[in-house]
Amino acid sequence: MSISEQSARVEFSVIDGERADLLAMLEKHRHFLRFTTRGLSDEEAGRRTTASELCLGGLIKHVAAVERNWADFIVEGRWAIEDFTAMTEEDWARRADEFRMLPGETLAGILEDYAEVARRTDELVATVPDLNVALPLPKAPWFQEETWTARRAFLHIIAETAQHAGHADILRESLDGAKTMG
Repeated sequence: MSISEQSARVEFSVIDGERADLLAMLEKHRHFLRFTTRGLSDEEAGRRTTASELCLGGLIKHVAAVERNWADFIVEGRWAIEDFTAMTEEDWARRADEFRMLPGETLAGILEDYAEVARRTDELVATVPDLNVALPLPKAPWFQEETWTARRAFLHIIAETAQHAGHADILRESLDGAKTMG
């Protein structure tokens, strides 16, 4: 039985200490990431403010895409994430678009998408039947392990979000001096 079939059969899930901790950490770091965009226009959210290619809107797009991919991984297995060893130049260019706001994209739309991704992930944290289930990882040169548990994938989402919330804080401070903390 796949995880998605198991999840569909879960009628009631008690949020125990570990799951509550995962959800609390996800919300904390998502808040810091979103907070960096407070009061910004679309133009400001799309502006590069450092030597990096990153902008605030693109960074949130990237975090949402990563979270979506890892949630899909937990439900569907490694086939939900691209085989990075077989990516073409076009694939890498498409992936680079995750890091910037493209014409027609708005900060409000990006934040709305991120909220939907977060809602789905939170539901998955609460309902995945077993955090210890080990899933084969997708092919990528940076993976040393062969499998990750659902727990490890959730922890990776938290780490990715926290890391990029720090990046976002630097981008915002470079834009107009605003800080997340302090």
